[in-house]
Amino acid sequence: MNKMHSALRELAEMDELAVRVSPIHALHPAAKLIATVAYILVTLSFDKYDLSGLVPMLLWPILLFALSGIQVRSCFYKLRIVLPLVMAVGLFNPFLDRTIILRMGTLTVSGGVISMLTLMLKGVYCLMASFLLMATTPIDNLCAALRQLHVPKMLVTLLLLTYRYIGVMTGELAVMTDAYHLRAPGQKGIHISAWGSFLGQLLLRSMDRAQELYASMLLRGYHQHFHYADIKPFRGRDALYLLGCLLFFFLLRSVRLAQLLGGLLVR
Repeated sequence: MNKMHSALRELAEMDELAVRVSPIHALHPAAKLIATVAYILVTLSFDKYDLSGLVPMLLWPILLFALSGIQVRSCFYKLRIVLPLVMAVGLFNPFLDRTIILRMGTLTVSGGVISMLTLMLKGVYCLMASFLLMATTPIDNLCAALRQLHVPKMLVTLLLLTYRYIGVMTGELAVMTDAYHLRAPGQKGIHISAWGSFLGQLLLRSMDRAQELYASMLLRGYHQHFHYADIKPFRGRDALYLLGCLLFFFLLRSVRLAQLLGGLLVR
C-alpha cells in the first residue's frame, strides 16, 4: 500500500468517525461549529506570557474526546504532518526574547521560552478543536449548518467540493503512482526527470474527471446550489450545550484556575 492508498484510508476513517453515535455526534452542527469557533477565539486571546492561564483550556477538548468516544491518540496520529509545523512556530522566540521573567533557584526561564510554549499550546488546542468538529460532524451537515448561519452559498459550495475532490484527486494519484512503480520496480518515489510529465498527466486526468463529475451533477439536477443535508432542527439540548460551552470558556478565561488550584494545594 503506497502513501496515496494510506491517505484514502485515513479520509474514509474520518468519514466513519463522523457518523458514529454519541452525545456529541447527536448535537446540532451549528451548535458545535459556534462552540468550536468560540473556543479558538478564546484560546488565541491569551497573552503570549500567560501560560498558566492557557493550560486549563485543555479541559474542553479532553471532555469532548471522552463524550464522543474518540481516542486522543487518533487525533495526534491523523494530524502528525501538521503538528510539527505548528510546534515550529515559536522555536526562535527563546533567541529573540531573552528577558528573564521567572527564577526557580538557580534555574532561570526567559520570556522567549514562555511565549514559545504558549504559541505551541495555542496551535495544538486549535488543531484538537478543529479535529473534533470534523470527527463528529459529517461534511454535508457542516455545510448545511453554514448555510443556516448565512455563510455565502459560493463559499459553502467551494468548501464541499474541495473536501469531496480531495478524495478523488488522491485516488487518481494512487492509480498513477501504482502505474509508475510498475514501470520502475524497486525505485523509491518518483524520479525528478518524470516530475513534469507526472504533473501534466495529473492535470489532464483531473480535468477529465472534473468534466465527468460536473456532467453527473447536472444530470442530478444541480443548478448552482446544493441540497446539503436534512439536519434536525435546533433543539433545547443544543442551545444548552452551546450556552454551557460559552459559560465554560468565560470561566476559564476570567478565573485563574491554575493559580486557584495551586493555592488550595499549598493550604
